[in-house]
Amino acid sequence: MALLTGSNKIHIAVFISGTGSNLKSLIKFSKLKKSPIMIKMIISNNYKAKGLQYADIYKIKKKVFDFKNTLSEKKVINELKKNDIHLICLAGFMKILSKSFIKNFKGKILNIHPSLLPKYKGLNTHERAINNKDKYSGCTVHFVNSKLDSGDIINQKKVRIKKLDNPKTLAKRILIQEHKLYPAAIIKALSL
Repeated sequence: MALLTGSNKIHIAVFISGTGSNLKSLIKFSKLKKSPIMIKMIISNNYKAKGLQYADIYKIKKKVFDFKNTLSEKKVINELKKNDIHLICLAGFMKILSKSFIKNFKGKILNIHPSLLPKYKGLNTHERAINNKDKYSGCTVHFVNSKLDSGDIINQKKVRIKKLDNPKTLAKRILIQEHKLYPAAIIKALSL
């Protein structure tokens, strides 16, 4: 990807649907002196997403789109281009982007997923890992392609599943690792 030029930071947009805990972690990361990114926009498909509060707290531009059809996706693409966005980070974004949207930002969309891909693509990852009596679960940051949770893996972090774990306790421990993994994955992706 190699987008770094001099001391300029890469302009990114973070797409969210919910509480925005990964967004908050990325904002903290973006504020570090050595961080290669600047979060220019927060985009959501849910105007009730709690994570949108971080836009107000940190004075970041926010927009809500319904992502229901190609017309709304075109509006998103125009907004991203207008704001000089070079990288999109999906962080708990619960909509599947169309093939044409992905084509517009080929190789420049990252996603964080709460499992050790290629295992447990899609939803209910923690329940599935526990029900299958896996010893480990974890999280993965990958490039987004047109197949669900199937893009090239950038990095992963394993988390041991404890005997008494339930989906909530496992999710909590994995989320802690997600917050560390995503910034590291961005740095790695930018150097590829």
